[in-house]
Amino acid sequence: MRFQGVCPLIIKEFLAVWQDRKSRLILILPPIIQLFIFAFAATLDVTNISLSVLNRDQGKESYELVQRFRGAPYFKRIKYLNSVSQIKDEIDNQKSMMVIHIDDQFSKDLLSGKKAKLQIILDGRKSNSSQIIQGYAAKIIQQYNDDLAKRMNFPTASSVVISRNWFNPNVIFTWFTVPGLLAILTMFTSLLVTSLSVAREREMGTFDQLLVSPLRPIDILIGKTIPGVVIGMIEGSVVLAFAVFIFKIPFTGSLISFYLAMFVFICSIVGIGLFLSSLCKTQQQALLAVYVFMSTSVILSGFATPIDNMPLWLQKVTVVNPLRFFLVITRGIFLKAMPLRFVLLNIYPVAICAIINLSVANWFFKKRLE
Repeated sequence: MRFQGVCPLIIKEFLAVWQDRKSRLILILPPIIQLFIFAFAATLDVTNISLSVLNRDQGKESYELVQRFRGAPYFKRIKYLNSVSQIKDEIDNQKSMMVIHIDDQFSKDLLSGKKAKLQIILDGRKSNSSQIIQGYAAKIIQQYNDDLAKRMNFPTASSVVISRNWFNPNVIFTWFTVPGLLAILTMFTSLLVTSLSVAREREMGTFDQLLVSPLRPIDILIGKTIPGVVIGMIEGSVVLAFAVFIFKIPFTGSLISFYLAMFVFICSIVGIGLFLSSLCKTQQQALLAVYVFMSTSVILSGFATPIDNMPLWLQKVTVVNPLRFFLVITRGIFLKAMPLRFVLLNIYPVAICAIINLSVANWFFKKRLE
């Protein structure tokens, strides 16, 4: 590699990004805005639940149970119904996520030692939320049953379940999402910079001039790769700072291991960006290609849904997705001080992707010279 020839190309790439006002805005504002929006909006926590209650029982016991739901932090409002016919309207028109129907014999059955029954009706159109709300309700009812059994001297179960959440004791959802967003936003920036690079050269008519210059294809590849890697590392560092100092997420692992993994990951993404850019004639086409790749990559990464829940054939497809492995590394280093040997086990598939992607990009440049 002739450094004197490559260095001006690297400087030109940095200047092309920095002097273009639109490019500066795309690289700086959207990632920060997305970080804050997704950190608070992309959550699977279910709060502010609307609840309706049809209490046909006039006893103290049913009133106490309803008050326990009222006092729970998950429910923002409770609406009281007067008849069974109102239940259908509440669920059908999504006025309430859950309806509790208490029978008129509820208190009588409890006081007589019988099994008192109540009905919980959920909106199954929101399947994940319904399952979580059902868990909330079951926990409240179970605690009510235990307290009532002690008060009435009824026999209670001898076993007690004590749960502990390792690595995230308070189950704070931002501790899960923000490390994942770091990986996604780093990928977005690196991919965007490199995917627009060759497309920009084509629009300006300078790409063919670059190919007939004294620079070899490998020199052009390095000149296009280094700016994307540097900008991606800077973006990752900024998001890391926000995660630690703004969102107060503990960083328990090795900073060196993290930057090593991020460097290899960005190299693989830069290779994909150069390949996508080589297929596009305009920057608009390159942006569309980035969008298609990003959406597919995020869905298949395990960011929101576990990979184990996917069909077996689709799980095999995710092996070629670098984001899948980098997500494991970021969450592992952040929350559980992932040892270096486990970091390396997840780095090597990403390294293979980086080698393949950069080799394909280099092959393209050689092909254009033929």
